[in-house]
Amino acid sequence: MVQRISLAHGEGGELTHQLIQEVFMSAFSSKKEIQHDSAVFPIEGKRIAVTTDSYVVQPIFFPGGNIGKLAITGTVNDLAVCCAVPKMITAGFILEEGFALSDLNKIVHSMAEEAKAANVKIVAGDTKVVEKGSADGIFINTTGIGAISEQVCSPAIKKGDCVVVSGTIGDHGIAILSARNQLGLLTDVQSDCASLHSLIQSLLEQVDGIRLMRDPTRGGLATSLVELCEDFQFSVELEEDLIPIRREVTGACNILGFDPLYLANEGKVVIVCDSTNKDKVIEIMQNHKYGEEAKVIGKVISVNDSNGKLYSRTQIGTTRRIHRLNGMILPRIC
Repeated sequence: MVQRISLAHGEGGELTHQLIQEVFMSAFSSKKEIQHDSAVFPIEGKRIAVTTDSYVVQPIFFPGGNIGKLAITGTVNDLAVCCAVPKMITAGFILEEGFALSDLNKIVHSMAEEAKAANVKIVAGDTKVVEKGSADGIFINTTGIGAISEQVCSPAIKKGDCVVVSGTIGDHGIAILSARNQLGLLTDVQSDCASLHSLIQSLLEQVDGIRLMRDPTRGGLATSLVELCEDFQFSVELEEDLIPIRREVTGACNILGFDPLYLANEGKVVIVCDSTNKDKVIEIMQNHKYGEEAKVIGKVISVNDSNGKLYSRTQIGTTRRIHRLNGMILPRIC
């Protein structure tokens, strides 16, 4: 392991995985645990989910959202993919001396609006101010609490199970890159930043056979699926030409040499489900405003595989192995 932290450690890829395993898990956990987006545990006979996250996105205002909206949607989605109904959020703010009060007002009002739309309450918070040059305007930390719903995932993966994504991938990554205006990239792609709890609850309430869910944020769709395959010991083959990607995102990736499978998303969910229920899953998703472009993009090809792997069948019929993001594409994405 490298001896100093680099920006790549925050990308959600291989270095992030190593950091979590070799530093945090070795210190905080006495056994190997499957890492979900939230911790789930019982309190007085009820099951609760808790998640925590920090937001350092740059720029703080971007097409389709801002750091405040992102802080709420990201926290809500981390709870929702663990089958929890989001209830409460705390918010901590680190503000740099000289930060515009008008921008802070815009950010907190955006948080309030998104929290109201998601039916969650912001119940506690904290504010710290640091000297000019000690931060980058504003950082936000959140903790989210949710109640585990009666309908939960059943991670009994079977060969032939389907992989579904709720819509186009890479939108958030390209929106952030465009907003930075560092490479002269001109595009009208908006971030997909959105709270997905209502879409996910609709699926859990109406469909049996939902195995697993994950919101593919840092590291993108590829890294999220690699983690699921390794943690739950199954292998997946994606059909590359079925993965929904906006033409503008594909064009930007072709210019910049990016693989859209590794670009961050902030309003998408990837689901593994029983193949017999895939049509119902797609129907429910496509009837929801955040799932209109949902697609089946692959299937489980083996189970009980101690070295779970992710593959992709290309448009010319060849198969390639997909690994976690290795290195750095776009720092400060969320």
